Amino acid sequence: MRIGELLVAARLVTPGQIDAALQLQSSEGGRLGQKLIDIGAIDQATLDKFSHQIPKAPVSIAETGISETELLNLLLKTVLSGGLETLAACSEAMRLPTAIMAELFDSGVRNQLFNGLGQAMGGGGMRYGLTEKGRKRAVEALEASSYAGAAPVTLTSYTHWLELQKVTNENIDWAGIQAAFADLQIADAFVDQIGPAIRSGRPVLLYGPPGNGKTSTAQRLSRVFKDVIHVPHAVMIDGQIMRVFDPDVHEPVDKKPKSALLTVSLFAEDFDERWVACKRPFIVTGGELTLEMLDLRYEPTANFYEAPLHVKAAGGCLLIDDFGRQIVTPTALLNRWIVPLESRVDYMKLHTGKSFKLPFEAIVIFSTNLAPADLMDPAFLRRIPYKLEVGAPPLALYKRIWADVSAAHGLGEAFNDAVFDDIVAKLGAKNVPLAAYQPRFLIEQIVAACRFKAMPMDFHVEFVDYALSNLSIGGDAPPGTLAKV
Repeated sequence: MRIGELLVAARLVTPGQIDAALQLQSSEGGRLGQKLIDIGAIDQATLDKFSHQIPKAPVSIAETGISETELLNLLLKTVLSGGLETLAACSEAMRLPTAIMAELFDSGVRNQLFNGLGQAMGGGGMRYGLTEKGRKRAVEALEASSYAGAAPVTLTSYTHWLELQKVTNENIDWAGIQAAFADLQIADAFVDQIGPAIRSGRPVLLYGPPGNGKTSTAQRLSRVFKDVIHVPHAVMIDGQIMRVFDPDVHEPVDKKPKSALLTVSLFAEDFDERWVACKRPFIVTGGELTLEMLDLRYEPTANFYEAPLHVKAAGGCLLIDDFGRQIVTPTALLNRWIVPLESRVDYMKLHTGKSFKLPFEAIVIFSTNLAPADLMDPAFLRRIPYKLEVGAPPLALYKRIWADVSAAHGLGEAFNDAVFDDIVAKLGAKNVPLAAYQPRFLIEQIVAACRFKAMPMDFHVEFVDYALSNLSIGGDAPPGTLAKV
C-alpha cells in the first residue's frame, strides 16, 4: 500500500483530489504532497502530522531492527516452505522492500546458501534456488520455529506504535457518537454518558436487564472510530516470534485503488508492509473466554507465539459480552486484569522465562445482565470508572422504536396510538416489563402470521395476542416486574 492510499483511507483527501493533484504535477512537476497543498486539499501541518503517523519502509537491513542472521533464516524458511524463487516473490511474502531482499540474497549467495537458476520468464528477474547447505539450514530454522512469511518488527517499535495509536489520541465528539447510533433509538442522555467513557480510554461497564440493547449499543461503538492504525504481522521478542495480525479480528482498510493514479506515492518512502493498515479493532468475546486467551499462546510444535486477545484489540475495544457467564470465573478474570486496567501496562512471559511488558491500550467493555455487585468486589468496581445502566426504555422512546420497526416491516401505516396503547396495556396485564427488543420480536411474528394466513399486513388482534404469548413461557412474569415508565 502506498502512502497516498493511506491518506484516502484516513479520509484526509479524496480520490478526486489525488487525481487533480497528479494532473497539476504532470504539468508543473514537483512533489505530489505539495500539489495537494496547492489545490487546498490538505494543509502542510496535517500532511506533516500524517507522515509521522505511518511506519516508513526500512531502506536497509539495519533499519529493520532485526539482525541479518534472523532475516536470512526467515528468508530460507520462506523459500523452502513457499517454493519461491524470485526476489520479487520473496519481497512480497516477507513484506520487505526489494533493496533489502537483494542484500539478503547477496549474503545468501556469498555464504553458499543460494545459487542462481537463471532469469525468470517474462522479465521476472533472477531466479534463486537453495543449495544443499541452504536447504539444511532452512530445515534447521524451521525446526527452531516454523514461522515463515512477513518479517517481524522489534518490540521497541511495536511499543512505540501502541502508544502513538491509543484511542485517547483520536478526536471523539458528541456528533460522532450520535452518528454511530443513527440507526438506533437511543436517549441523548446515554450519548452524553457513553461519549466521555470511550474518549477516556478507560474500562466501561454496561449493565441492566436483558433485551435493552447493551450488545447492540456496544457494537456500534466501532463506528465511532475514524483513524487508521497499523498492526504488525509479527513482533520479535528476545529472538522469539509473536504473531499479532489476525485476519479474523483485524479489518484492513480497503487496498483497492479508488483511482488508477493512487498507486503513485506521495513521498519518496513507501509504507512499511510489515505493518497492516487497519480500522481500529473491535473484538467481541462471550462465554468462550478463558484465562488462556489472555496470555501468550505458545505453539510447542510450531515454536512461535500467538498474541493474547487484548493485545490484538490494542488501539480499539474488547467487548466481554454476557459477562459472568464465561468458562472462566469473574473473580479469576478480574484478578488477571486488576493491575493492567489501572496501570495501563501488562506483563507477559515467554516459555524461556523472559518477561516483557506492553502498554495495555484496549478499551475493555464489560456487558452483563447480572447485578454488578454480585460479579465484582468493591475494589474492582472502583477500577471501572464508567458504569452505565442500560435499562427499559421510557414510554416515549419505546413508542419511537415501535414506529421505526413497524415501518421497516411494512406495517408503518397500520401502526397508530390505539395499537400501541393496546400492546402496552396487555404487557402491563401480563406483568411483562417493557424492553427494547420487544417491537422487533413481536412484529416479526405478526408479519409471519399475516403471510401464513395470506391476510393483509396489519396488527390483527389474534396475531398480536399470539406474538405476546411467545414473550415468556410457563405463565406470566412475576408481579412487580413491570417497567417504570
